[in-house]
Amino acid sequence: MGSTYSIKYVRSEGVAPQAELKAATEAILAEIDLQMSTYRDDSLIEQFNRAPAGTCQTMPKGVLDLVRAGNRLHQESQGYFDLTLEPLLDLWGFGPKGQGESVPDAERLAEVRQRVGQQHLKIEGEQLCKDVDVEVDFNSIAAGYAVDLIVVRLGELGVTSYLVEATGELKAAGFKPDGSHWRIGLEAPRDDQRVAQRVLQLDGYGISTSGDYRNYFEENGQRYSHTLDPLSGKPVNHKLAAVTVADSSTLRADGLSTLLMVLGPDAGMAFAERNGIAAFFVTREGEGFVTHGTTAFEQLFAAGDEQ
Repeated sequence: MGSTYSIKYVRSEGVAPQAELKAATEAILAEIDLQMSTYRDDSLIEQFNRAPAGTCQTMPKGVLDLVRAGNRLHQESQGYFDLTLEPLLDLWGFGPKGQGESVPDAERLAEVRQRVGQQHLKIEGEQLCKDVDVEVDFNSIAAGYAVDLIVVRLGELGVTSYLVEATGELKAAGFKPDGSHWRIGLEAPRDDQRVAQRVLQLDGYGISTSGDYRNYFEENGQRYSHTLDPLSGKPVNHKLAAVTVADSSTLRADGLSTLLMVLGPDAGMAFAERNGIAAFFVTREGEGFVTHGTTAFEQLFAAGDEQ
């Protein structure tokens, strides 16, 4: 995934040795990398991405599960979540095959958009099929999926209290040895320094944050975010700087934070409230930021700041 992971856990009776926990974790990450990485040519998904339109490829359960999870988000959002944006990300310079960040011309954008659209993916039995030359990119949900798999495996190896993090997505449960909850700080979206904006106590929830404050470029005085709107093929243009989602499924939190980042502060807040999503929005306001939590978020973390 081109990033890091970390695991903190409480040693207690019945917990497997650390070397075993580490080996089990790295086996999961290696398998996900081989199946789903867009940064290695030999991964299963990159083989699928190179195949022509009209082809099918047998895929392991994990890949098909991620496509199904993506399909659910795609349908719930009327297309604002899409797993097939890689050609557009490359075009704008944000993808693994990008040629440098710049604004493409309208003709080239229209051409690449013909190769984007999750509706062109179909699951037939154990096969993933495409009727257009689309490319699948799991980067919006794979890390959350990895965290969920690791948590399940650690549970099988006796771990009941943990904080698992992969590429910034995380999940925690149980208590630390001193009896306190695991606590995490939500980072304020500033380029110049790292500041905790809100402290959350976690027990059984996955957390994912998406933001545009570290990955963007500017051209002719305009800022272009790496978050793309699948319906226009262009970077989003709104004041939402970051959004954090809490969900019992880290995979779903990962996908929802991407989706809400695409929708922006108004449509995103409306979508989150309508669907009972625990989300925390950080919006640009002049030189500063304004924060808003959904009803579900404030109920979930009502005591989070005072502890």
